Amino acid sequence: MAHNQPFIILGDSTQRTQGRDAQSMNIAAGKAVAESVRTTLGPRGMDKMLVTSSGDVIITNDGATILKQMDIEHPAAQMIVEVSESQEEEVGDGTTTAAVIAGQLLAKAEKLLEDDVHPTTIVEGYSEANQIAQEAITSHILNETLDDKTLQKVATTSMTGKGTGDVSPSELSKIIVDAVKHVTKSGKVNRDDIHLQTRVGASSSATELVKGFILESERAHEHMPKSVSKGKVLILDMDLEIRDPEVDAEFTITSVDQLTAAFEAEEAELRDYADTISKAGVNVVFCTEDIDNRVAGFLSDKDILAFEDVSSDDAKALSRATGAMRVATLHNLSNEDLGTVDSIEIQKFNDDELTFVEAGSKAEAVTVFLRGGTEHIVDELERAVSDGLDVVTAAVESGEVVPGAGVIEIGIASRVRSVAASIEGRKQLAVEAFADAVEVIPRTLAENAGLDQIDTLVDLRAANDSGRAGIIAKGESGELDDPVKHGILDPAAVKREAIDSATEAATMIIRIDDIIAAS
Repeated sequence: MAHNQPFIILGDSTQRTQGRDAQSMNIAAGKAVAESVRTTLGPRGMDKMLVTSSGDVIITNDGATILKQMDIEHPAAQMIVEVSESQEEEVGDGTTTAAVIAGQLLAKAEKLLEDDVHPTTIVEGYSEANQIAQEAITSHILNETLDDKTLQKVATTSMTGKGTGDVSPSELSKIIVDAVKHVTKSGKVNRDDIHLQTRVGASSSATELVKGFILESERAHEHMPKSVSKGKVLILDMDLEIRDPEVDAEFTITSVDQLTAAFEAEEAELRDYADTISKAGVNVVFCTEDIDNRVAGFLSDKDILAFEDVSSDDAKALSRATGAMRVATLHNLSNEDLGTVDSIEIQKFNDDELTFVEAGSKAEAVTVFLRGGTEHIVDELERAVSDGLDVVTAAVESGEVVPGAGVIEIGIASRVRSVAASIEGRKQLAVEAFADAVEVIPRTLAENAGLDQIDTLVDLRAANDSGRAGIIAKGESGELDDPVKHGILDPAAVKREAIDSATEAATMIIRIDDIIAAS
């Protein structure tokens, strides 16, 4: 109001929600999103069927995929989606855990707000509890040697409960660990050097590791060889065509001899490309540009296999797989520019040709070739293997693994509650609420395994006070036992990131008390 006259700032179509109404609306949206993925958690988690507007169907229990495919418009709910995306990007797994904990933190905050606890007090309490939780995770790190067997357990834990067709997670874990170890140098994993290639038409058990790269490209000439053994590779970033003149020029031809000479000169230039490549001892050419049909024919005559229009990303992967340099000219081509392969073989899958470029132990890039009977199986298998690769990468780089099956969350809750007693004021309520919220993970695991939530939680607390116990899926339900004994292990980095990102998202939403939305 200005001099008793209304002072209008917002347009007529703008909607504004303030105070408790804004907080309740945001919290409800966040809780709804978290609840949508809660039933997918754990080895007994259920799948979701997602149908796009175009009728495409996705069947998965991967939290990140579910939230990414859901058409979520509410900005607060979108923050929970961003939690899963952040978790996926940082450590590759634990997306459902992060989203579920974020939703539960909001649910506990809602009750505190109803009891007139100030949002800032809740935020401070949650932040302090998060620090305590990180310390609790550190205290649970196992003194395990990260050998192949331990890493396979980490991968198996990540994939258990996800769709892997007729191949068991334990079998896939061997392929995953081999792939990660192959691209590991000095404790650092070059995750970008692990590629996934999928094809429908065989059982999941036909999945294999290729120490090299699989190229989706056809030969430049149909008479070129379909296989090469112990060959030299050239990766070329130039057109193998007639060069365009640097300036515009016109030529007047007055006789047949002149025309013939022009054609012969042109053909000599194209033949020279093939001769130069052949003299360098090259057996295979991967060209990122075009190859003239005549050049392809000349190369074919010399039993040289060539591919054109190879993408820049594929060329980079081929360079890592074969050790070949990417060169932009054929002048002064040396042996140092070339790579080597143990074998190259073109195989046909339905109507497509795939080129398997294998370089054995020398390859700095590898490819996991995934098979499945249907598109849905292959897609879910790809998501499961990708998660497995990410968690093994996280374990190798951090060198830290912790027990799974809900042990960490029970340990965090216990540590946070013990420290909460020494915190003064209403902030203590927020710290205790954080402990209750984190226990949503073992409660959900118990529910999905067919166990009573309350009884299981009480038994878990007692068992972890005197030892170590988690929820082990067994038979048609589950039991309480030491997860380490059953090989259920998680990278500590996954747990750290899940708690951290969930806390950040929840505190950001709790602090909002005003929503101004334009139409």
